[in-house]
Amino acid sequence: MEHFARRLNRGVAKPVRLALGASLGNPRERAFLLGYLGALRKAARMRRGFEKEGLHVPPHLIASVASTCNLFCAGCYARANSTVGESTCAAQLSDADWARIFDEAKELGVTFILIAGGEPFTRKGVLEAAADTPEILFPVFTNGTMFDAAYLDLFDARRNLVPMLSLEGGEEETDRRRGAGVYKKLSAAMERLKERGILYGVSVTVTKENLRRVTEPAFAGALRERGCRVVLYVEYVPVADAGAVLALDDAGRKELLCRVDALRLKRRGLIFIAFPGDEDAMGGCLAAGRGFFHISARGDAEPCPFSPFSDTSLKNASLREALFSPLFEKLRRGGFLEGDHAGGCALYPREAEIRALAGEENIPV
Repeated sequence: MEHFARRLNRGVAKPVRLALGASLGNPRERAFLLGYLGALRKAARMRRGFEKEGLHVPPHLIASVASTCNLFCAGCYARANSTVGESTCAAQLSDADWARIFDEAKELGVTFILIAGGEPFTRKGVLEAAADTPEILFPVFTNGTMFDAAYLDLFDARRNLVPMLSLEGGEEETDRRRGAGVYKKLSAAMERLKERGILYGVSVTVTKENLRRVTEPAFAGALRERGCRVVLYVEYVPVADAGAVLALDDAGRKELLCRVDALRLKRRGLIFIAFPGDEDAMGGCLAAGRGFFHISARGDAEPCPFSPFSDTSLKNASLREALFSPLFEKLRRGGFLEGDHAGGCALYPREAEIRALAGEENIPV
């Protein structure tokens, strides 16, 4: 595990160094990234120390901070597994809960916390708590429709918050999945972020239908011209049998990685990440605390967003205690995170087995 931890630490620093290279001409962004590299080194030393004590701390977390969203996107996994919806609001963690979790993460040496939802912009207090933890970088995954002046000011002032705008390709593809007019709102948000010199990225859900379109050099080049600096390609995970035809198969995943590698050579000034494809370099799935785990809006420590099962709640447990989750241990030792898998996720197709491990086999979906 110690050797694996060293590989993780190297992988964490690489995108930050790439971002530093892309920040030429943006003094504020460059100053923040230089300072953050120092925080990364300190956090890596902390994690190495914990490793020697028998505690493996993943450098990343995924935090779904909101159980509401203002959009109804087709194929949304969060609505499909009932983690997003008006009826779940009362159970979600408070702003103070999240502030405590972010502080505990800092003390353990966590360096990236990916903020997701629902729609994170419905929880401004949580984003403000994240902004108050500059030792951690928070990519904030948003549908981009709520970027008002107050949020622009927040992201401008606190550079550890990095907006990641979700789109599906061009206007037609994005509006088809996310709703009419969404692409125009995204475009307006990109324009405002570029004007402010705020580092931002886009998250693209990749299916068999849009794979080649969204990995064309022209598509990436257009994003670069609009101020984008990070492109994250996320393989589509079906939430119902009907959507399985859109999921990438082995050939599709190989093609995606080849095309992303080609973009890395052709499109300087952009950082390209494929998920979970880039996990291959780490020898398999990084979920269940191996490289990250997921915290739901109600505080459940889960293997990943696509495997929403838990035996530990952060409402009454610390982040450190969650790392010793029996479920995570069973998944890491039981071979669940290794080998071939379909649909871009190692855990999603094994729901029944993971439910049983978590003691949720009798709980209705």
